[in-house]
Amino acid sequence: MGLDIHLFPCLSDNYGILIRDQASGLAATVDTPDADAILAEADRLGWRLARVLNTHWHPDHAGGNAAVKDATGAEIVGPQEVTRIAPLDRSVVEGDTVPLGATTLTVIDTRGHTDGHISYYAPDAAAVFVGDTLFALGCGRLFEGTAQQMWSSLGKLAALPDDTAVYCAHEYTASNARFALSVDTDPAVAARCAAVFAARAEGRPTVPTSIGLEKATNPFLRAPLLAGALGPFHGDAEAFGLVRAAKDGFKG
Repeated sequence: MGLDIHLFPCLSDNYGILIRDQASGLAATVDTPDADAILAEADRLGWRLARVLNTHWHPDHAGGNAAVKDATGAEIVGPQEVTRIAPLDRSVVEGDTVPLGATTLTVIDTRGHTDGHISYYAPDAAAVFVGDTLFALGCGRLFEGTAQQMWSSLGKLAALPDDTAVYCAHEYTASNARFALSVDTDPAVAARCAAVFAARAEGRPTVPTSIGLEKATNPFLRAPLLAGALGPFHGDAEAFGLVRAAKDGFKG
């Protein structure tokens, strides 16, 4: 037995992510970007939603909590910050575990994008659900956290096994690829970006990615190797901050 994972596009560039424990049949949605789409997709699959797993409080991640709970009775789990805008039944922090039938998800503190952002790691399924912390060829903006916090969060994710599948919440990869090409001349990066552009031209998703692929080609995980061309820095977190600032101002 294992974990079924179903990814589908919703809103303008979000992904809905439904997961289902094969042993029990219990299912969960990772965040609630679009309640109607989530409920319709779960119904189409015949999956019974027992949990909502929020990664952070932003409306395109927790805005559908109330509607999903009203329709299904699902328990809503997430960081305490979610209560800023939406219902929450159980608040979790790093090291907590969330059961879904025979599947156990471990909470990782991945703050930076927001001050309470978390990710959910399912080791038996070799998958991690990262919200807006790590993207394919990118990472989240620092809306509330610091460069040091985000660098620490990315390090936690990078420490997972290379074959871990990374489910991020947005299809930003083509834009991220254009930035990556502007700061990194590694042939592996160029090859990956070409594959990304081809996939998007055909309407294919670029999610999930993997920890190993991100370590090899993501400019934010490679920041200490790249930041020297952007300015002086002291330490890896400052190097990351330079790359993040360059992306924030990138117009390509």
